[in-house]
Amino acid sequence: MTVPFREATIDLDAIADNTRHFRRLTGVEVIAVVKANAYGHGAAAAAVAALAAGATRIGVAQIPEALELRRQGVHAPIIAWLHAPGERFEQAAAERIEVGISSFDQLEAAAAAAHVDEPVAVHLKLETGLSRNGIAPADWGRVLAEAARLERIGRLRIVGIFSHLSNTSLDDDRAALEKFEEGVAAAAAFGIRPELRHIAATAAAIDHPEMRLDAVRIGIGIYGLSPFEDRTSAELGLRPAMTLRGAVAAVRRVPAGTGVSYGYAHRTTRDTTLALIPFGYADGIPRQASGKAHVAISGRRFANVGRIAMDQFVVDVGDTAISVGDEVVLFGDPTLGVPSAAEWADAADTINYEIVTRIGPRVPRRTS
Repeated sequence: MTVPFREATIDLDAIADNTRHFRRLTGVEVIAVVKANAYGHGAAAAAVAALAAGATRIGVAQIPEALELRRQGVHAPIIAWLHAPGERFEQAAAERIEVGISSFDQLEAAAAAAHVDEPVAVHLKLETGLSRNGIAPADWGRVLAEAARLERIGRLRIVGIFSHLSNTSLDDDRAALEKFEEGVAAAAAFGIRPELRHIAATAAAIDHPEMRLDAVRIGIGIYGLSPFEDRTSAELGLRPAMTLRGAVAAVRRVPAGTGVSYGYAHRTTRDTTLALIPFGYADGIPRQASGKAHVAISGRRFANVGRIAMDQFVVDVGDTAISVGDEVVLFGDPTLGVPSAAEWADAADTINYEIVTRIGPRVPRRTS
């Protein structure tokens, strides 16, 4: 069988299994987060797999992401929560996209997009300590009063109230939850009683049952990756969905003292064989991992040597018999003996979220 030159294989059964795991674990509604092309996994396919496995809503950052999902046939409720300055919501309203509201101006814009007998569905985002988007506590009274009025006259339907946690410490997250509960109580005083309160993403959904509320937003978890530094996917009962693989592009026998890649950051210390791997930072492979990452070829691990370039990098395979066209796995499910996205993240001093999300469009996705 011919090995693809470059390919990210996406296991949709893994996404479905991980979604079911979170439904069982939390017992509440699962909002499957597929922003940024589903963390690099393919938004529409991931959304369909998660919905089939029990997710009831889809979460994205931006309205264009939601509209693209609609174009690809995803009809479930979708919430989008990060908007450009002056964003108008008519198209979102027409496609029944639920809009996250972080300011009075956004509230007015959402109401302006409503049609007769067709209120715009919104989730009110409260700022509870993350210092990003969200309605500031000083503005809660003004925004909540107007939101309640707009709901009464049929311009808005307030589906949810939500916020984000920092995942800094249990004390910090409990403080954020307490602030959030103050906001929910303030909303109730104005007659706002949404069907959904949601603040927990993957980490809090796993570790803090009191933060699950009515729904959890699961991003990294449905792709089978751990949000924790001290626990693996397998320890959390999750299965990584992405395997990044390709074909060895060249094999070269070299003597001791041979320089490898730009800047000769590495010189061979013995006669050895070098294999060329056709992935580089143009494909999302972090240059910061140069000289520290590993790949799997023919069931064995080999170290990268020299600098990772735009299109390629080199691994030292020693005296192992490796041929052009042999399959190389950069990362996947470590229980199968291949490196994990977390290992690449450690090599690049980053997080596994970034490793999978940054895999570029030059790498075809294939679902399995």
